[in-house]
Amino acid sequence: MQNTPQQQAISRRSLLAVGGLTAVGTVGLAGPAAAQPSGDVPVDSPEAALARLTEGNRRFVRGRGRHPHQSPRDIRDLADGQDPFAVVVGCADSRVPPEVLFDQGLGDLFDNRVAGNIVDTIMLGSIEYAVEHFAPPVLVVLGHERCGAVSAAVEVIGSGGHAPGAINAIVEALRPIVEPLIGGPGDVVEAAVRANVLAQARHLTEASEIIREKVHAGELAIVGARYDLDTGRVVLLD
Repeated sequence: MQNTPQQQAISRRSLLAVGGLTAVGTVGLAGPAAAQPSGDVPVDSPEAALARLTEGNRRFVRGRGRHPHQSPRDIRDLADGQDPFAVVVGCADSRVPPEVLFDQGLGDLFDNRVAGNIVDTIMLGSIEYAVEHFAPPVLVVLGHERCGAVSAAVEVIGSGGHAPGAINAIVEALRPIVEPLIGGPGDVVEAAVRANVLAQARHLTEASEIIREKVHAGELAIVGARYDLDTGRVVLLD
């Protein structure tokens, strides 16, 4: 993710050797004590939040998932309130559920998922709610390899066609990002997936005063990331 005054940056140097996410920024995390699962180290900074996501993705890739916070006790502990340590903006694709990819459980992640991980007004309101009420230290925009929504946009825009029904609304939302890449070198879908992640991450601070203030205060880091369908690894984008 590129350095900007609006966003705390994370460089590729921060990637772990095996792939995954790692540290950035600092922030305090507030929320109901009941929502902090017993035995966990409190997540009170972007470093800690990303370290937890990193380790979870490592376990997932290696087939050693712990499947945390899914017991009857966790259900009871979370019944009266939640305190997610990360917000995720992801794609609705059935192969990309954040809790599975990061080996997390109930109450850990505040998920916002729609085809193409597009941040529209309703999605933005959901994210703002989480940022305002739970003060998570990190917000991850998670795209993925061979995204169907992005692929559809590339195909429709490239051919000058029109997608059926409301699917065309997705294409039009992606048009400003995808259209400049049509006819370019290399894998256009892959380039568009990456460009879309970074564009949605920028949009979060440009469109939301709530999020922008948290970022400027050093209380929130925004991270762009890509999930690899072939390996299961999540890597940062910059």
